[in-house]
Amino acid sequence: MQSTGIVRKLDSLGRITLPMELRKSFDIGDREPLEIFTEDDKIIIKKYNPSDIFTGQCEDLVEYKGKKVSRDSIRELARIAGFTLSEE
Repeated sequence: MQSTGIVRKLDSLGRITLPMELRKSFDIGDREPLEIFTEDDKIIIKKYNPSDIFTGQCEDLVEYKGKKVSRDSIRELARIAGFTLSEE
């Protein structure tokens, strides 16, 4: 992990502002969704990139009950379940 030397205080609502230099470096636009992770004593902020819940694949996604699943995963799940798919 690399230190930027930038320190920010939380406001009274628990918010911080990402410096313009970081937003430009990571191509983060206004109102762009960010994902928050924790690891040990770290808080990690990452640009949100929807991906398949099984494989992490980011292409050819379908949303089902609020979750993203790739068509490849759907085909594989159908095969495992014993279904035969006909492609349209």
